[in-house]
Amino acid sequence: MTQAEIKLCSLLLQEHFGEIVEKIGVHLIRTGSQPLRVIAHDTGTSLDQVKKALCVLIQHNLVIYQVHKRGVVEYEAQCSRVLRMLRYPRYIYTAKTLYSDTGELIVEELLLNGKMTMSAVVKKVADRLTETMEDGKTMDYAEVSNTFVRLADTHFVQRCPFVPATENSDPGPPPPAPTLVINEKDMYLVPKLSLIGKGKRRRSSDEDATGEPKAKRPKHTADNKEPIPDDGIYWQANLDRFHQHFRDQGIVSAVANRMDQTSSEIVRTMLRMSEITTPSNAPFTQPLSSNEIFRSLPVGYNISKQVLDQYLTLLADDPLEFVGKSGDSGGGMYVINLHKALGSLATATLESVVQERFGSRCARIFRLVLQKKHLEQKQVEDFAMIPAKEAKDMLYKMLSENFISLQVGCQ
Repeated sequence: MTQAEIKLCSLLLQEHFGEIVEKIGVHLIRTGSQPLRVIAHDTGTSLDQVKKALCVLIQHNLVIYQVHKRGVVEYEAQCSRVLRMLRYPRYIYTAKTLYSDTGELIVEELLLNGKMTMSAVVKKVADRLTETMEDGKTMDYAEVSNTFVRLADTHFVQRCPFVPATENSDPGPPPPAPTLVINEKDMYLVPKLSLIGKGKRRRSSDEDATGEPKAKRPKHTADNKEPIPDDGIYWQANLDRFHQHFRDQGIVSAVANRMDQTSSEIVRTMLRMSEITTPSNAPFTQPLSSNEIFRSLPVGYNISKQVLDQYLTLLADDPLEFVGKSGDSGGGMYVINLHKALGSLATATLESVVQERFGSRCARIFRLVLQKKHLEQKQVEDFAMIPAKEAKDMLYKMLSENFISLQVGCQ
């Protein structure tokens, strides 16, 4: 990890969690996995503070732990997860775009708290929405709950791993750290909760002389504590699913720019049909028949089956190969070539960067090198039709900026 990335992680941790958590997090980023007492000794921090800092980092999925054979628990920072905190505003805005203000606040609460039960999220979001409404209007728990279910159905939120009941009931000595498990079938299974109620407004009259809200005071006593209906079932934002959505949006936009709006809508429909069944790292989407795609097109999108088949043929024959044909059953089976599409998008981005920095002629040379993989200087001059002196200068500029590399051939 570069020094610039470590510095950025340090700033993000300090901004979100304070100095102590930042010190522990950056120490783990620099040193790798370490046990609790070593962390406390190396950072000069008390064991109690280190424990609290690690609890915060684990709660937000920024640190993981592993039990070794000798029973020693080591903690390891997740650097990439820390850097993803930069994208929190984009995740929240995406949820707002797809699921309105309710979806926005659900994702925001999960990102701010790391892990929460569904009932806690629903009540908190209902209260926040009620405070923004006109007097006399309130947000119903059921409405927030329905949006939460939709987010789970589309995999934007997912269950957290949990401690199995068998481990808690084991009569032997407790393990040095709990073993967390998760069943893939249950990752997006929403518990059946009968959440009845409405959001409440926070008023100045709800606070006593000490400034503590009256609604919170009964929770301090065990007698008045209500049982949580979904206790032990915690949820978190599925960041990989958001990244998959960003990827799909980029592919749809690229198809629209290259062809037309109808083509992009067809590709969008194919991606939407495959978003749950296709893993985020899969090279292709699941094969879809022309008949299935036709039935799944948005309501009011008036194109005939024959026109759809013509568009699919054009997309499959396009040199960029965003869409591929994988069979002839069901009117033809089609897939989105995800890796090929991402490679084309990355190449287009690189070419635009080269063109902005060095000009169109350098971009032409850069494009040639990308296509041919290896070229001698004389071949670059001939293929790009650029004078020898200019070609040499341009190659040197890109070489000095590390956009291209020099490979010495063996005789």
